[in-house]
Amino acid sequence: MTVSTASPRTGIRVVTVDFPPVNALPAQGWYDLADAVRAAGRDPDVRCVVLAAEGRGFNAGVDIKEVQRDTGHRVLLDVNRGCAEAFAAVHECEVPVVAAVHGFCLGGGIGLVGNADAIVASQDAVFGLPELDRGALGAATHLARLVPRHLMRALYYTSRTATAAELQAHGSVWRTVPRGELLSAALELAQEIARKDGTLLRLAKAAINGIDPVDVRRSYRFEQGFTFEAELSGAGGRVRGRFGGDHGPADAREEARHE
Repeated sequence: MTVSTASPRTGIRVVTVDFPPVNALPAQGWYDLADAVRAAGRDPDVRCVVLAAEGRGFNAGVDIKEVQRDTGHRVLLDVNRGCAEAFAAVHECEVPVVAAVHGFCLGGGIGLVGNADAIVASQDAVFGLPELDRGALGAATHLARLVPRHLMRALYYTSRTATAAELQAHGSVWRTVPRGELLSAALELAQEIARKDGTLLRLAKAAINGIDPVDVRRSYRFEQGFTFEAELSGAGGRVRGRFGGDHGPADAREEARHE
């Protein structure tokens, strides 16, 4: 289980997540991802970061099993903070971040790509928030950056997913490609970005973040308050206790199940 970095081309840093079997991250994994992205952005030789993943899908969100094993609230609080740090690290990265998404992008995965500067996706990629089927709330802030508001609400309430082609039609996915071409397509976009002047790129990123109509860090932390309220009310644990059974849409249920 790792978060690794590589520099395959001049000016580009690839941050890769690999948490088998479905890239559902434990609390420490979110912190490690945040550290890797921030370190890449601070490197003066880096002009673009590519966020990628190994395995069956890009990200299945939080490791629900880790939360279930905790008899108190410590892990839930730690996961909440870890997710907030990872999402903020992507948004606040000093250089543009390109997300290379394949397979499923669920829960916390939406937080990552919703904060990225550009998304390249494989044709089999699906995006969604099965939070209501997992006893949690959150990342509507980021889904709202990918699809129109009313579609975001419908996807959130139903736990359904949207395809890469649908997101491309909404303008949030830059390009869709066969899975085998995903990394090369993401690197192609990253290389085009990395050809720009490094100082201007960093100024551009800061300027674009400064005119963002939504403070994504604050908005997401507001959502997380309701996740904890759901936990204290008992609803979170009640629904989470059914996780892995016959609940929720098939794609989210099957891809997010892990031991």
